[in-house]
Amino acid sequence: MQHGRRMTKTTKQWPFWTGVAISCVALMASAALLFDYMKPGPVFCAVDGGCGLMRRTVFAYPLGVPLPLFGIVGLLAVSLLGLWPGRRARLARAVLASSGALVAAGLLIVQAIYHTLCPYCAVVDIAVLTLASLAVMAAARGWNPPDTTLSRVVSLGSFAVAIAFPLALGATRQPAVPEVIASELAKAPPGKVAIVDFVDFECPFCRAAHADLSPWLEQHREQVSVARKHVPLPVHGHALDAARAACCGETLGKADDIAEALFAAAPAELTREGCERIAVTQGLSLERFRACVADPATDAKIHADIASFRATQGHGLPTLWIGRRKLEGRQDPEKLRAALDDAVRAL
Repeated sequence: MQHGRRMTKTTKQWPFWTGVAISCVALMASAALLFDYMKPGPVFCAVDGGCGLMRRTVFAYPLGVPLPLFGIVGLLAVSLLGLWPGRRARLARAVLASSGALVAAGLLIVQAIYHTLCPYCAVVDIAVLTLASLAVMAAARGWNPPDTTLSRVVSLGSFAVAIAFPLALGATRQPAVPEVIASELAKAPPGKVAIVDFVDFECPFCRAAHADLSPWLEQHREQVSVARKHVPLPVHGHALDAARAACCGETLGKADDIAEALFAAAPAELTREGCERIAVTQGLSLERFRACVADPATDAKIHADIASFRATQGHGLPTLWIGRRKLEGRQDPEKLRAALDDAVRAL
């Protein structure tokens, strides 16, 4: 008879503590994702991995709210319901967890469709599916959690630590950057902020971003090092000629002068002949400039820059890296200024 009681007690305990452990794992992964969603550069996720790709999908911000926040709220609701005995609590937990499981299964399918894997997302989704199975089993078999203050205190404390630990850890770590950007950061002279600018000289948003950022670059001229990488978009008929001109400006020692002139010229003037006029105006030999433009190494440099852009999971222009911070698309001028000021202060 005593043996039977021990078995019954064990049967009620194991699903409860298993659920607590799984909830803690899922909450930690969700908190890590939320931290990365709140920062301009990821700390826990790889920049060029599945997490970054999923973050750019339409599923990342339902109703404008970061998806991991929904995950934390849902997990806490399921976990807290699991602390209370009674048929209503069991049924409510089973229904809520099953709803979450449908969402989790859908998100796993989305990852499969995109042929990618977000490790943190997968941990959360699989955990939610497991919690749903436990909740349904508990509801069907009438399993109640241990009705003690100690079990509740331990569980609540575990949930709090699971959320707080990734947030505290993230605050102590530097944002991750792709290898391409890390290489440029390493090349920057001591005491200078590295700025990597992926640019198309005909792109109107690139031209606007350059106009917004130029005054701040001039102000911090002695504290910044700018590396331009050329991504001429096929939709811009003169972008490739302008990119070749900019590359040759770099090769022939007139990088900034040629770049500024290309930005200042009307897009219609960025033809091959127009770029030659710009080169001559900036003091370059026409013969040397033409030879550089025709050199296969120039196009090879542009192709390498395009490959670098893809390696950083770039999806739109302009894309700027100011130190370890990524700014993609047209930005508010004050945001650009703040990013540069923050990077300079961090020197």
